[in-house]
Amino acid sequence: MDNHKSKNKSNNANLWFERLMAIISMANLSLVIFDLSYIPWRNLYFNHLPELTKKYDLIKGIEPHRDTQKYLATVDDLQTSIELSGLDFPEVKNRLYQLQKLSVEMINNNPFAGVGKAGTLEKIKKNIRERIAVVTNGRKISSSKEAFKIFWSYDYLSSKGWGKENLFFNQKIQPLIASNYFRHIDDNGEFIDLFWMIDLPFIVLFSLEFIILSLWLKHKHPNFSYLRLVLWHWYNLWLIFPLWRWMRILPVIFRLERADFLHVNQLRRQIQQLIVASFAEEITEMVIVRVINQTQTSISKGELTRWLLQRDNWFSYVDVNNINEIEAIIEIFVQVLIYQIIPQIKPEIDAILQHAIHITLNQTPFYQNFKNFPGVEAIQTQLGQELVNHITTNLYQFLVSGCKDPVSTELSSKLMESFTKVLGSEMQKKNILSEVQNLFIDFLEEVKINYVQQLSEEEIEEILERTSHLKTQTSVRHFFNSNNSLTS
Repeated sequence: MDNHKSKNKSNNANLWFERLMAIISMANLSLVIFDLSYIPWRNLYFNHLPELTKKYDLIKGIEPHRDTQKYLATVDDLQTSIELSGLDFPEVKNRLYQLQKLSVEMINNNPFAGVGKAGTLEKIKKNIRERIAVVTNGRKISSSKEAFKIFWSYDYLSSKGWGKENLFFNQKIQPLIASNYFRHIDDNGEFIDLFWMIDLPFIVLFSLEFIILSLWLKHKHPNFSYLRLVLWHWYNLWLIFPLWRWMRILPVIFRLERADFLHVNQLRRQIQQLIVASFAEEITEMVIVRVINQTQTSISKGELTRWLLQRDNWFSYVDVNNINEIEAIIEIFVQVLIYQIIPQIKPEIDAILQHAIHITLNQTPFYQNFKNFPGVEAIQTQLGQELVNHITTNLYQFLVSGCKDPVSTELSSKLMESFTKVLGSEMQKKNILSEVQNLFIDFLEEVKINYVQQLSEEEIEEILERTSHLKTQTSVRHFFNSNNSLTS
């Protein structure tokens, strides 16, 4: 009883530890996913989580780009001057001229290209051209530089209204310019990435766990090599390896399943079926086509003739049991035919023979003259039945006695052997075998084209589904059988 309680406590402790490590590994994977998505989705984080962006930019070596920040600072100064003094103030005109110059420099220098955001500049240029085209009655502006010069002009802003144009800039242009940044490069020419500082505590923890688990396995299985111990829980190596961090999803799934947080049996089965289905069609087709090609090659080399003749000089043919398989198969077939099939189909044979006798008699002129006499037809039917029964009974007894008679068996064997030899030699003499071989090869080629190479993916999926269903039924049956044996 005490041992049972201690065992339960040990199992509970192990489950608690598994769940704790599963939660930690899941947290680490979440950080990895966020880190991998940060650069591609920085605009999204920048617009919705600006405080987080300011802090995490330090991890990625990111800081605001000087040129684009200077541009936005000049726009802020312009907005302040207009709010205080209006558009007619001389300082406003100087700011507008400065923004026209900065706009041309931004297009020429493209400060967005350094971090792979050249598409952002193209979107800015497109927006400003469309804006000028709309407010100038659809006049097409092909140059974004000209569009910016028009936009940052006194005549344009005074005629279209500063409030509307300022609102357009703040909604369509300012967020795109503000999303640009500068990223520092290390001594190796790579972008600075300090995520390893966040990941290092997790790597140390998972490394200690890996070492402790390996030592425990070594204590439990002292005969195991260290390589085998590592392969025992190889998937945990991805939690230690600092590269290809996205592969950590594998150990996390294993840990969540072991901690009873996730059940992935169905998912694993579907993934396995998907992988098998992707190769099964090609492999099946290759195997069958290979077999058919080998058969065609054998036939074209004349091995069909040598196989039929079974000649002694065919040294390449390997006989594994010193038995003529063709004769043995025919003998088995004859035994089944005589003792099992013929007795069951004897009524049908009698009916066919009786019908044949009836047709033959009806075509006889002598019978035609007497069939209209009373009782003749009944006599004919009775005689036909007796005749058929006599023929089939005597024939069947002859076949049975022939099978039991050793002399008849020996004669039949010699007949089959002689038939095979004569058939092969005569076919060669009359040049028939060559035509048969060509027909055989063409037939196999048609099989490949019409059946093998048209094996569809749906058929493979159906086969795999049936196989999975059979395995499930077998597992369920084994489960109930084991339960029944335990209860009994």
